[in-house]
Amino acid sequence: MSLFPNEKFMTFLHQHELLGPDECAIFWTLTGGVSSEIWCVKGDAGTICVKAALEKLNVEREWYAPIERNAYEVAWMRKANALVPGTAPVILADDPENGLFAMTYLDSDEFPNWKINLKEGHIDPDVARSVGTSLSFIHRQTMGDKKTEAQFRTDKIFHAIRLEPYLEATAEAHPDLSSRLMTLSQTTAHTKQALVHGDVSPKNILVGAEGPKFIDAECAWYGDPAFDLAFCLNHFLLKCLWKPAFTEGYLACFDAMVAGYQGAMNDNCNDIENRAAGLLPGLMLGRVDGRSPVEYLTTDSAKNHVRRISTELLKAPPTQLGIIRQCWHASLNI
Repeated sequence: MSLFPNEKFMTFLHQHELLGPDECAIFWTLTGGVSSEIWCVKGDAGTICVKAALEKLNVEREWYAPIERNAYEVAWMRKANALVPGTAPVILADDPENGLFAMTYLDSDEFPNWKINLKEGHIDPDVARSVGTSLSFIHRQTMGDKKTEAQFRTDKIFHAIRLEPYLEATAEAHPDLSSRLMTLSQTTAHTKQALVHGDVSPKNILVGAEGPKFIDAECAWYGDPAFDLAFCLNHFLLKCLWKPAFTEGYLACFDAMVAGYQGAMNDNCNDIENRAAGLLPGLMLGRVDGRSPVEYLTTDSAKNHVRRISTELLKAPPTQLGIIRQCWHASLNI
């Protein structure tokens, strides 16, 4: 990444009057993502954030994704804010052709990153409950909505950046589990039920005083809401191996998110839970042996622990999330 934004970036700022032609500004980048360049721009009117999608993602294995996902991220944020006001940054301008958009800047002092909080032991299950509730509201209000479905027909993008790297690449690494993992991928792909964020993980959630803020909706898709639920719950389990001292807190977050989600969902809850319970062990294994392994599980011991438990659960699929939680807890010997 260059020290200063490129010409395309500067043209975007000037065309959308986010920066005056002779205005001086301070630029800096945000780190932590693998799929985009994110610049902060501090000008006379304050600070904004500009995001540019990358075609080749910054991971070890070859991984490409279409930059038009940027436009669907914008659409998800606008839709989410309309359904649950304040649940995402406000979009200030966008250029879908070039994969660029500008949004409000959320300072980390006021909106700390949830992953950092969890890492440092600042664990509040009420945050997890609120995440589950907000996510459930978005899912519930878009269920069966044909207009939203037509707006988010992103099957190819979702396959390229979610189903293939997390389930299908893992199937290649585990031939004995290939049939089950491919079935999970196909079932998820063909379930068209609600608006999905696609990357609900703690790193993509900011903790605000009035509720969570969801960012990085590049995987937005009209499909299976169970994916969002399972994708986030997975992180609470894996973090028990990263920071064992906080295990009880992580598992309390698991319970709280499930309770918050179910409490706000009302109908269809059992079907979603059944599919989420089926997906979760596949996603667990995918974060070790898929195309995008979590960076914090570095030892063979931790990786083999995930492989053992997820394999057991894939071979005897549970239908309830609580069963997975209990199995995982028991495996930790605490």
